[in-house]
Amino acid sequence: MTSRKQPFFGAPDPDSAVFVISVAAELTGLHPQTLRTYERLGLITPGRTGGGGRRYSPRDIDLLREISELTSAGIGIEGVRRILELENRVTALAARNEELQAELEATREALRQAYAAPPRTPGKLPAVPQPQPGQQIVVWRRGR
Repeated sequence: MTSRKQPFFGAPDPDSAVFVISVAAELTGLHPQTLRTYERLGLITPGRTGGGGRRYSPRDIDLLREISELTSAGIGIEGVRRILELENRVTALAARNEELQAELEATREALRQAYAAPPRTPGKLPAVPQPQPGQQIVVWRRGR
């Protein structure tokens, strides 16, 4: 399976819809009617010109190649649809995981700085106890 994370030839914008259907068919080794069928089945959504002509992006070309590889391996269209759906879900979850990891690290850094800061005036903020090994600290923000 090809990776859809990087364009097939390093185009500056993998989402630029620049290829007409005949070029997309040649680049993927698929018949133009197959491309139309994949669009009708909802596997791909090429861009459109003002006159309604299809335009495929480098990302579309990669997706078409992946669909072609999957169908060549004997996977039916519904199986391909499910695989693509799951791949998209994994990608979205990985991105969310990265966001949460960054947020967690920022929170940890804020706590490190709070522990390293000189003591505040009593009554302003409660003291934050140092965690013991194996203990966890839960930080939350009061609703507004």
